[in-house]
Amino acid sequence: MGDIQKEEKYKANDKNDSGMIEYLFESFLWSTRFLVIFAVVSSVLASFTLFVIGSVDMFEMFGHVWNYYINHDLTVDVHTSVIADVIGAIDIYLIAVVLLLFSFGLYELFISHIDPAEDGEASAILQIHSLDALKDKIAKVIVMALIVKYFQMVLGMEFNTPLEMTYLALSILALALALYFLHQPNIHKSSDA
Repeated sequence: MGDIQKEEKYKANDKNDSGMIEYLFESFLWSTRFLVIFAVVSSVLASFTLFVIGSVDMFEMFGHVWNYYINHDLTVDVHTSVIADVIGAIDIYLIAVVLLLFSFGLYELFISHIDPAEDGEASAILQIHSLDALKDKIAKVIVMALIVKYFQMVLGMEFNTPLEMTYLALSILALALALYFLHQPNIHKSSDA
């Protein structure tokens, strides 16, 4: 009887030791999720930087308009440059929003829910419950940024032939279809339920 009890005691100790090692490793592994903080902070700082750049660009555009109409500086025609400047700033703002969404989403997915956002009116926009939801929101904003950039590029182009105008019309149709499909509910999600 004594040998059997000793053998059971050794097995229990081995099990306790391996259980403790497993627990320590899993605790360490779970703590590595805090590495996401680097991406969150970097994304917020990059977003802030882009908001500043976009705002400075807008203030420069206001200065050009002021000089054109108030100071009668007609060396630069603001009618052609203002729209491109505004669209360029909007594009920068959209990319800044992508970075904010990315940082909020990463923080909520890996670290903790943002408690002040729960009470805010904009919380539905910023609530991200899965990595797929984060990717969908970021993809939609990126597509909008690309459309805005495309619009800015089209403003600077000259169209001389009917074929070039046809290409422009087809590209606008492709962008409209992309927006349409982006706003359709995901079919694979409804079939899984």
